Amino acid sequence: MDVRRRLPAVDALLGHPEVQLARRRHGRRLIRRAVRQVLAEARRGLAQPAAAAPDVDDLARRVLERLDELARPASRAVFNLTGTVIHTNLGRSPLAEAAVVAMTEAARHPVALEYDLDGGGRGDRDRLVEGLLCELTGAEAATVVNNNAGAVLLALGALGAGREALISRGELVEIGGAFRMPDIMAAAGCRLREVGATNRTHARDFEAAIGEHTGLIVKAHTSNYAITGFTARVPETRLAEIAHAHGIPFLIDLGSGALTDFAALDLPYEPQPGDAIGAGADVVTFSGDKLLGGPQAGILVGRRDLIERIRRHPLKRALRLDKLTLAALEATLRLYRDSDVPQHDIPTLALLTRPEADIAATGERLLPRVDGLLAGFEVTLASCASQLGSGSLPVDRLPSRALVWRSLTEPRRQREREIRRLEAALRCLPRPVIGRLTDGALLLDLRCLEGASEEAAFIDQLAQLPGLYAASARQDGGGPP
Repeated sequence: MDVRRRLPAVDALLGHPEVQLARRRHGRRLIRRAVRQVLAEARRGLAQPAAAAPDVDDLARRVLERLDELARPASRAVFNLTGTVIHTNLGRSPLAEAAVVAMTEAARHPVALEYDLDGGGRGDRDRLVEGLLCELTGAEAATVVNNNAGAVLLALGALGAGREALISRGELVEIGGAFRMPDIMAAAGCRLREVGATNRTHARDFEAAIGEHTGLIVKAHTSNYAITGFTARVPETRLAEIAHAHGIPFLIDLGSGALTDFAALDLPYEPQPGDAIGAGADVVTFSGDKLLGGPQAGILVGRRDLIERIRRHPLKRALRLDKLTLAALEATLRLYRDSDVPQHDIPTLALLTRPEADIAATGERLLPRVDGLLAGFEVTLASCASQLGSGSLPVDRLPSRALVWRSLTEPRRQREREIRRLEAALRCLPRPVIGRLTDGALLLDLRCLEGASEEAAFIDQLAQLPGLYAASARQDGGGPP
């Protein structure tokens, strides 16, 4: 007799008491899907010689596990213990509570997005944030798109298509995802004209390069690298003078963008859009979800006539923001305008300015809960250095503390294998924990683990780690820990 015939029918497994209880959390449609998948896998397994049919209780357990997998969203909250505060792969800046509330309200209700409540006619969605951006930067006008790459592309296309764009060789940046300034200029229809040398560019280099085909001068803030040593750069005020003397626009791409004085917060200096406007820039572009601490957005501020040209470009509609992002951006900008302590109200600023002593205290509380959790590992609390991330201030570091996990196994190759298993097991927790591997150890930087509720959520799931670690070891053929 074919042993596969001993498997229960779909309806029989659906009637198992444990599966029936699951209907309180999952609909019948999802449960039926899970049952069919589990039975199909069991049927394939029974095709092997000498395979024994699983009992119904075991199949029901597998169905419940599959239900959890099917119901789990792909976009999941994680613990960012990498030491990179604004982590691109983890969604960059967490939003302020005011922004979360604003997004929720915009999602739940119709909003006056492109409707003029005063006049009763069609409005412009830019008006939701333009006034705030002008007030915070000193610009005459502002517009917003989906990210800063889009902002640069749009500005270049609107202001310099078919003409030359002058930029220093030392600013031909490439950021994550192979985004290169030369490529974005080509996509915008500009002809790149490199000026000066990689490490030294002078005002005379720009003046000599300007000709009848010059469309604009571009400056890109080198936010994700630094050139040191024998260097020279042209001040923004001088570049503005050169551009204006020849009647061409001066565009500055700030990249990260900041709307507060970082030096006053005891953080490394970061140029602000208002500084660039004050230096004579005609258009300034920057991100919404980096140092500003808001949602993903590309922000353009500057001269009214040039911002209007940018608004009229056909690409503007393709890059426009939706109502949820605009609601979050408006709420974030209002915090910068109205809050007495934006460094407390905006989570990114709060994490960047978090006192080292506070991080150390978190580590002291957590160390007894993790040390001894896994046999064969030791855990210590050590000093480390966090970074801002997402291309912001690449050289500067922030003092922090980390839980450092090391395997006590010999030889070294086995130690490294077990550390990788641990790292994989942490990623399998209900709320995955993301750390970083360094010198044969796993570091969990605690800078971004702030608040009693976050600590409690981290601790509450630690009991599951030994089982997940054992499963990870079996999966890669290492046997039980």
